[in-house]
Amino acid sequence: MDCDRCGDDAVMHAAYSGAHLCADHFTRSVEKRVRRRIREDSLLSKDATPEEPETWVIGLSGGKDSVVLTEILYETFGKDPRVELVALSIHEGIEGYRDESLAASEELTDRLEMAHKVVGYEEEFGVKMDEVVEEDPENMAPCAYCGVFRRDLLESYAEELGADKLLTGHNLDDEAQTALMNFLEGDVRQVAKHFDASLGGFDEREESDSFVPRAKPLRDVPEKEVALYAHLADLPAHITECPHASEAYRGEIQELLLKLEENHPGTRHSIMSGYEELASLAAAAYDSSEGGELKECVECGSTTSGEVCRKCRLLTSMEAI
Repeated sequence: MDCDRCGDDAVMHAAYSGAHLCADHFTRSVEKRVRRRIREDSLLSKDATPEEPETWVIGLSGGKDSVVLTEILYETFGKDPRVELVALSIHEGIEGYRDESLAASEELTDRLEMAHKVVGYEEEFGVKMDEVVEEDPENMAPCAYCGVFRRDLLESYAEELGADKLLTGHNLDDEAQTALMNFLEGDVRQVAKHFDASLGGFDEREESDSFVPRAKPLRDVPEKEVALYAHLADLPAHITECPHASEAYRGEIQELLLKLEENHPGTRHSIMSGYEELASLAAAAYDSSEGGELKECVECGSTTSGEVCRKCRLLTSMEAI
C-alpha cells in the first residue's frame, strides 16, 4: 500500500484511523500525538522561564517506550531553555537483563548529552530483585514487589533531583490494560488513585499525596507503533521481556484487548476516553468523602496512611527470612 499523504511505500496501517503512512509521515504522526498530549496535559508550566527552568525527570529503563519518550522529549525540548531534562534509571538487580537495558540507556543519554542518574535496589535497599524472587516472603508475583520498590526510588530520586515533573513511558496498551483490569476487579479506589488531576493523566501514587506530579506523554500511542518508531529511528532500545515477569492476569487482559482491537479498531482509545472521565469522577468522590489523614513512615519518613509504608513492610519481611 502507498502512503495516504505522499504516495511513498507505507510502513504502517492504523486500522483504528484507516491511515496508511510511510516512514516519514509515520514518525511525524507519533511525534505530533506526543506533543499534543504534552500541550493538553499542560506539562510545561506558564511560570517556567530561562531564568527559572523546570526540571523534568524521565524514567529511563532502556526499553522501547522510555527510549522513544526520551528521544522525542529531547527533540522537542532539548534546546528549550525553560526545560532541563534528566534521565533516571533503576537497576533492580536482575542478572543478564538490566545491565543490557542500562547500556542502551547510557548510549542514548551519552549521544544526547543528557544528565543520567542510575540507582539500584542493592545500594538503596540491600536486596537484589533476583533474591526477592527466590525468597518470596509474601508469596506474591515478582512484579508486585518490583513495582513498590521501583515506584519508591522513582519518586524519592525525582524529588532529590529537584523534579517539577516525572515522566514515564507508559503507552496506550499499558494504560488500557490497567484500566480494564481495575474495572473488571471492581477496584474503584484504584481507579481514583490513578487519576492525576494536575496533569490530566494518570499517576501511580499509592499512599502519598506528597509526590512529584507524573505524566505519560506516550499514552495515546499504541505499543506496536512505539516499537516501530524505535526501529525506524534506529534507537538503542533493549526489547526483551523481564525474566521474572509473571503477571498472568495482565497477559490475559492483553490478549483480550488485542483481539477486541483486531475486531473493533479503536477499542483501546475508547476505553481510555471513558476511563479518564470515570477516574476524574471517582477521584473527586473520594476526595470529598475521605479526609484520609496521612503521616510519616516510622521507618523511612515517606508519607503513608499507616505507621509503616508498604516498601518498608516488604523489606522487613525479607529480613525475617
